[in-house]
Amino acid sequence: MTVETKINMTEQDVRAFSKAMNEADWMADFRADALNKVEHVAMPTPDKTKIDKWNFTQFPKHTVESATFSSLEELVGEAKELVDVEKQQNLYIQHNNTPAYISLSDELKEQGVILTDIFTATREHADLVQKYYMTEAVKVNEHRLTTLHAALMNGGVFLYVPRNVEITEPIQVLYLHDDAEASLFNHTLIVAEESSSVTYVENYLSTVEEAKGLANIVSEVVAKDNAKVVFGAVDVLAEGFTTYVTRRGVTGRDARIEWALGLMNDSDTIAENITHLVGDNSSSDFKMVTIGRGSQKQNFTTDIVHIGLDTDAFILKHGVMKDATTSIFNGIGRILKGATRANAVQESRVLMLSEKARGDANPILLIDEDDVTAGHAASVGRVDPMQLYYLMSRGISQEEAERLVIHGFLEPVVSKLPIEGVKKQLTEVIERKVR
Repeated sequence: MTVETKINMTEQDVRAFSKAMNEADWMADFRADALNKVEHVAMPTPDKTKIDKWNFTQFPKHTVESATFSSLEELVGEAKELVDVEKQQNLYIQHNNTPAYISLSDELKEQGVILTDIFTATREHADLVQKYYMTEAVKVNEHRLTTLHAALMNGGVFLYVPRNVEITEPIQVLYLHDDAEASLFNHTLIVAEESSSVTYVENYLSTVEEAKGLANIVSEVVAKDNAKVVFGAVDVLAEGFTTYVTRRGVTGRDARIEWALGLMNDSDTIAENITHLVGDNSSSDFKMVTIGRGSQKQNFTTDIVHIGLDTDAFILKHGVMKDATTSIFNGIGRILKGATRANAVQESRVLMLSEKARGDANPILLIDEDDVTAGHAASVGRVDPMQLYYLMSRGISQEEAERLVIHGFLEPVVSKLPIEGVKKQLTEVIERKVR
């Protein structure tokens, strides 16, 4: 028996929502067209994970109105710790589904940088948004979850970096979730024009113990010729969500996209990251850490597609599994015909802390070209008793020794996050989860 897949919203509902958010007319039509396609598009089929009984369509509320912030001083608890109140000038905060705070330095505004909520972007920057929104990195009708997202998108951000603009300070986005009934259909769209560079970091932070809604999250990164985008994220979504998150990138000639992700959700999660190396001499580097606990079911798929000449990619994924968690790590290096001299390397490591925990690491190379370099490594196992023995022989307790081993195991990604507050948050989340 499968779960109910009928959506509890009509075309009239999505058009009314679009009007309420003051979107451009084209977005209302875009939503309505997607909604009418939802039930005619197949569900995705993540490798080795059955999701036919997962709930991706039923939720208590599509939108929750929440308070805005006139000052960062109004933030409390973990949210305030994530933001450098004194220094952070380039920041967007979404409170559940409400655009709540935005700040962009005068210097970046003068250079033509755009940072705004996705609703405003459809109206004030329609030419750019309509050109890239679900047209290159993610397609509307890829499968039912992308189509559903296109219809029900209820939040997100648009970041545009003009040609030759190099942003030296990170752009930070905080998605604050503190209402159990809020669903998150957020969309991030980043466009980096030729010879530009930017570091972007987003945080998903749930401060409720259990959620009743859905999370269907899409991020798109378009890096034009010779552009560089560093995309960092820490996701900490509450138990109770059914979470689908996809982060995609497309590179031009000599462009580079780097991903550094801490996927720390307590919910059942399907997460995928796909980068298309279209331009010659373009590259991508993907690093991810995760910790699963309880009875979570997780599937993490990373796919870097080599299309242009002389492309280069590296995938590094480390995961720690506790309790009765089940996690699948799929790493795909895909070299298409004509992608001469491509280099595709990947490594997946899974550390299991209990008898019932299960982690599968599946390195996959799909190569249709002869003159290439490719390699993979994968390991799944328990904590090395020799490491524990070495630490315990120096007076460290077994519990503390395990904690140190786990931190060392995850450090290759944690150290890459570009904002100290975010790095601290991820370290604290790891600490909380491994206790």
